[in-house]
Amino acid sequence: QVTLVESGGGSVQAGGSLRLSCAASGYTVSENCMGWFRQAPGKEREGVATLSLYGTNYAESVKGRFTITNDNAENTLYLQMNSLNPEDTAMYYCAAARFGYTRCVPGSLKGQGFAHWGQGTQVTVSS
Repeated sequence: QVTLVESGGGSVQAGGSLRLSCAASGYTVSENCMGWFRQAPGKEREGVATLSLYGTNYAESVKGRFTITNDNAENTLYLQMNSLNPEDTAMYYCAAARFGYTRCVPGSLKGQGFAHWGQGTQVTVSS
């Protein structure tokens, strides 16, 4: 059974930073496509970043500010978020692709290819 547990969310002022973590069990983070998504109240889910052995991909809105990484020893996915602004306020979710998806498929930032989701961690940025 695959379990993804996010942590690290919180409330920060604009310009601040947070690092989100996603601890995985029953799944090897470093061997498959992983991603971070977010959803603000009243808005559709939005892909933030994806990571696989073949590289990373970011939403235009976070490029240059957010960095997705993983730690093999900890089997954990991270999202470093810098220069946060109020538009980044959302529930952030970690996602893992179907087993064997070592490469993130086209459309991965739209959620395609992801089969396992965490419960989310809230990020609130005040102006």
